Amino acid sequence: MSVTGQNNSNILLESGTNEIEIMEFMINENLFGINVAKVREIMLSAPVKTMPHVHPAVEGIFKPRDRVLTVINLPKYLTGVDVEQQSKDLFIVTNFNKMYIAFRVHSVVGICRISWRDIQKPDNAISGGADGVATGIAQCGDDLVTILDFEKIVAEIAPESSIQISEIDQLGPRKRSGQPVYIAEDSLLLSQMIRDSLGKAGYTNLHMYPNGQELWDKLTQMKAQGTAPGEVALVITDIEMPQMDGHRLTKLIKDDLVLRKIPVILFSSLISEEMRIKGKQVGADEQLSKPEIAHLVSVMDQLLKDTSQKA
Repeated sequence: MSVTGQNNSNILLESGTNEIEIMEFMINENLFGINVAKVREIMLSAPVKTMPHVHPAVEGIFKPRDRVLTVINLPKYLTGVDVEQQSKDLFIVTNFNKMYIAFRVHSVVGICRISWRDIQKPDNAISGGADGVATGIAQCGDDLVTILDFEKIVAEIAPESSIQISEIDQLGPRKRSGQPVYIAEDSLLLSQMIRDSLGKAGYTNLHMYPNGQELWDKLTQMKAQGTAPGEVALVITDIEMPQMDGHRLTKLIKDDLVLRKIPVILFSSLISEEMRIKGKQVGADEQLSKPEIAHLVSVMDQLLKDTSQKA
């Protein structure tokens, strides 16, 4: 079953509404969720070719059509124990960070459409802090759905697929910059990686926020005090975040007569041709796909240079 048709088209018609469609699925009678924008297809599980020297949660590979897919056993990853595979198990085929990966689950329940405001950031007791994979708790009807941090799962299994701080070294010698950069990123792991990478690139004045709402609250506070946009040189935002997503944050900034001069970069694992349309509609200055951290630095350099020349 493909999910790339009508559902995603409907989302694209509405830009900056702060809504998300969540696909609910079951593992060991527990309800979990994934952003529909990450899902390309759902298919019946199939025999998998095992591979040597891989993470214990990696089942192996299979080739349903013209693409070889890595299969991650999500029940095993989450529980740490082998769970008997059933003939009715499903593969959720995802596409993010420019990778296609299949995740084994026990069943798919359906899709619910809610506001990001209905997704709460779990506290450390639930999320496990920096080591946890619960990125949000969603209220879908009468059910509480745990939203998993699929980027973190893949980064743990295949570290080379995530942000590589070593890319910064390839940029050569760099000057330090004290220009204030405001960043919204909900993943604790990725937030730290971004902070470390940009710091190594010479950006020393970084302000980190766990979601778009908190960054927006800060911008409106500064605007009321008459200090914005002078104290904000650049905004970098993820797209998927509890409370307020990056598209909504971008739209609010670009619709504001005072704040619209602030350059905004969408830095997300979801950047695709379809999502670029939505990012353009809300006024993003640039849209970059994770994990291209060196590319992000180069774009930051250029935007800040352009901004200073216009001042």
